[in-house]
Amino acid sequence: MPANVRQLRRRIRSVENTAKITQAMSMIAASKMRRTQEAALEGRPYAENLDALLADLAAQPQDDDDLHQLLQAREIKRVEVILITPDRGLTGGLNSNINRAAAEFVTPYGDNASIVAVGRKGRDFMVRYGRNVRAVFTDIKDRPDVTDVTPVARLVVDAYENQEIDAVYIAYAQFVNTTVQRPAVKQLVPVVPATLRPQDAVGYIYEPNAQEVLARLLPRYIEAEIYHALLEGIASEQSARMVAMRAATDAANEMVGDLTLIMNKARQESITTELLDIVSGAAAVE
Repeated sequence: MPANVRQLRRRIRSVENTAKITQAMSMIAASKMRRTQEAALEGRPYAENLDALLADLAAQPQDDDDLHQLLQAREIKRVEVILITPDRGLTGGLNSNINRAAAEFVTPYGDNASIVAVGRKGRDFMVRYGRNVRAVFTDIKDRPDVTDVTPVARLVVDAYENQEIDAVYIAYAQFVNTTVQRPAVKQLVPVVPATLRPQDAVGYIYEPNAQEVLARLLPRYIEAEIYHALLEGIASEQSARMVAMRAATDAANEMVGDLTLIMNKARQESITTELLDIVSGAAAVE
């Protein structure tokens, strides 16, 4: 067998093995995708309504003494971004899109921006480009609990209340559908007040008092928002990985077809050359 045919055959086997691996990874991601998508979509109404509730509370008229620190807006000089990314790659352009959106957001703040990285890919990107990574959280499971984000929430709330930072944002991949995941950067702290009509600005009576109610409600709100962003990110990761691995499998199978065609042509050329040599030799003998 000619050397080039042997090389092509080995390459075909290698590409076929790669296609088997990417197909298996696509099937694993698909098995996880439905569960993660359901978790993200089922939690979305709760997160959106809680966000609307806190925005409404922040917009209501109240005494400065009753205004919780997490509702108090101040001049934004130092910001912190909670960057939620996967721990692993093979997700197409998902990781680069999230990291690029976060990097573009913090660039105007320069050294006054810090990062809390939830996921290795965000950490690696920000460290590589010299950003201030203040904390890192990795190895969060595919089915996270609210307790998994409690340390993250506590970290940023303490920093804001101690006036180490002036605002907290969260960057994550918002799940749209299986093929579309949109990078989003959202303000978390201070809570952005809603725009109320005059008749809606009525104020509320808190029992036992506003400070005590908000002191318990606002930290839970921060945890819920981070937790939901994490669920959106996991759903986006599994969807992007399934699509990317399926595309890789299709590309590998297409490459196998092209290489097989090239190998067959090489074999035909080899056989034709051998036949010509035999015919020429027989003619020379005669």
